[in-house]
Amino acid sequence: MSTSEAEHREEEDAPVAAEDEDTGAQVAPIVKLEEVAVSTGEEDEDSILDLKAKLYRFDKDGNQWKERGAGTVKFLKHKVTEKVRLLVRQSKTLKICANHLILPSMTVQEHAGNEKSCVWHARDFADGELKDELFCIRFPSIENCKKFMETFQEVAESQNQEENKDASAAAGLLQNLSVEGNKDAEKKDEEKSDNRTAEKESSLGKESKADTEKKAEEPASSA
Repeated sequence: MSTSEAEHREEEDAPVAAEDEDTGAQVAPIVKLEEVAVSTGEEDEDSILDLKAKLYRFDKDGNQWKERGAGTVKFLKHKVTEKVRLLVRQSKTLKICANHLILPSMTVQEHAGNEKSCVWHARDFADGELKDELFCIRFPSIENCKKFMETFQEVAESQNQEENKDASAAAGLLQNLSVEGNKDAEKKDEEKSDNRTAEKESSLGKESKADTEKKAEEPASSA
């Protein structure tokens, strides 16, 4: 065996250090990251419905439907006010595609020729300002589309009942204020009447006293 062959044989037989060998050394992180609480704006709301869907809006200028985003559509009911809003977020970026209240005047209907889609009008706030929009939403199944439409109509009707309750409560409050106002007016009238009576009695008392003093000052007639 030649010298070069022997050297090559020794290199092959030499132990190789493990690449993932744990040396026991601890390396401190360069930057320490702290947990940050992320608010979604949905903390005070309960989800009534949550479905996968794709949203479109009608572009009046181009006279065509344009995709707004694919993700989840939710009906969210506020825990205090009981107002319900519709919220659509893109699945990956969580960008808001639609965000508006469900009002009693709103209606939803099946999109012509497609049982998996439906359309409705809304005053939307997704872009940070109110805009009149015509939306179309498409679901993976007919069942989900029907479920969405049924929930939409139920929420709109329930909001109508809430408005009637608010109107009745406001009317009751106005009536109470009116009654209280009448009582206050009557009380003030009684106080004014009492004041006039007291002033009149005081005036008569002063006149009587003046007459008595005048008579006392007059000289007695001679016999």
